[in-house]
Amino acid sequence: MGGHSHWAGIKHKKALLDSKRGKVWTRIVREITIAARMGGGDPGGNPRLRKSIEDAKAANMPAENVKRAIQKGTGEIPGVTYEELTWEGYGPAGVAIYCESTTDSRNRTSNEVRKVFENNGGKMGSPGSVSFLFPQKGYITVKKSASDEDSLMSLALDNGAEDFKSESKDVYEIITEPADFEKVKTALAEKKVATETAELTRIPTTQVKVDGPDAEKVLKLIDALEAHEDIKDVYANFDIPDQVLAQLEK
Repeated sequence: MGGHSHWAGIKHKKALLDSKRGKVWTRIVREITIAARMGGGDPGGNPRLRKSIEDAKAANMPAENVKRAIQKGTGEIPGVTYEELTWEGYGPAGVAIYCESTTDSRNRTSNEVRKVFENNGGKMGSPGSVSFLFPQKGYITVKKSASDEDSLMSLALDNGAEDFKSESKDVYEIITEPADFEKVKTALAEKKVATETAELTRIPTTQVKVDGPDAEKVLKLIDALEAHEDIKDVYANFDIPDQVLAQLEK
C-alpha cells in the first residue's frame, strides 16, 4: 500500500463495484435510518444525516427512498431496528482488521463475519484487540492541480488540520481530528478549493509490510468482508508495495 491515498483509491473502486452489486443502496438506507434515529430527521442540524444524504444522491438513490429511510429512523413509519457493531481481528501475515457494521441480528452477523475471517486465513478477535490501532480522523484530499502547496497547507493548518501530506503523486492529503473536520472542510469550500475526498475515516497508526502470496490472501479477506451486506466499512493496516498491488489488480 503506497499510503492512505492509495487505500482510499482502492476503497473508491470497491464502492463502484458495490454499487454494481446493488448493495450500496442497502448500506446507505441503513446509515440514513441510524443517523435520523440518533440525531433527528433534519439534515441541517445533523451532520451525519447530511453526509449520508449526500452519499445517497451520489449513488442516484430516489428521493422517496431517502425520505422513507429518514421516517423509519425518526419513528414516523415502522421499520427494522438496526444497531451499529464493530468486529476486530487479524488476517494473514498478522494484518490488523477493523470492521464497522449495521445489522438487525447481532448473532447472525457475528457468526457470519467469524466464518469470513476463518475461511480466508484470518481470525476474529475480541473487542478492543485492534481498535486502538485505528483512531478516527478527518481525511480530505485535494488535486494538486487545484491549489499550490504552500497556500493550501497554510489554509488547512490555520483552520485546525492536524497534518498535511504531499507525498502522493496526484493529491494533497489533509488529516484532522474529527472535531475539526467540518471547520477545515468549510474553510476549503469558502476559498472554492474543490476536494476529491472529504470523509471521517480511520487511519492506522502502524502498518504491516506484506508481500508475495500473503498480499493476495490479505486482499481476498478484505474483499470477502466488504462483500458482506452488513459490513459498512473495513479498515486494515497492511502495507503492500504498489507494484504488487498493480499485479494483483490485473
